[in-house]
Amino acid sequence: MTSLFREDGTNVPCTVIEIQPNVVVQVKSEDSDGYSAVQLGFGEAKVKNTSKALQGHFDKAKTAPKRHLAEFRDYSLEKSVGDLVSMDEVLVEGEMVNIAGTSKGKGFQGVVKRHGFHGVGDATHGQHNRMRAPGSIGAASYPARVFKGMRMGGRTGGERVKLKNLEVVKMMPEKDLVLIKGAVPGHKGGIVYIEK
Repeated sequence: MTSLFREDGTNVPCTVIEIQPNVVVQVKSEDSDGYSAVQLGFGEAKVKNTSKALQGHFDKAKTAPKRHLAEFRDYSLEKSVGDLVSMDEVLVEGEMVNIAGTSKGKGFQGVVKRHGFHGVGDATHGQHNRMRAPGSIGAASYPARVFKGMRMGGRTGGERVKLKNLEVVKMMPEKDLVLIKGAVPGHKGGIVYIEK
């Protein structure tokens, strides 16, 4: 992350996102596929690391193999296969966008970190190594089980997260960079999807 000063002097925390040129790999329509969408590809991939099926898919689009494919439904721009989509065609400074990505994985975490439990507040009165424990999880001989969805420790993070209404603060098309106000999900170098 970085920060940017506006003209009125306010400091805005920003996340820098690199938007590589996206190539239209496939255009789906109601007639052929049952829904309308456009499939974009980005990031160069070696031919030897691309499956034969995907090689045929990229050959049909007359483009080099791409590392990532993403599909966007109800795409507003009229594009044909092989066209490039640049960020200044889609984004405008000052508009609000939604950003989706995979959150940072945090491994196995207890209930205090995972669900915000407070633990046992009092260290005295017979407490020993119970400060961050979940406490009781069930009832008695009836129902004689733990209900589904009970909040417990477990794997945290590594899930798809979408943040809505993030502002596009500044665009730098010459460097393929866009600055988004606030934080976005994922680690450094991770892939995010920007939706309008």
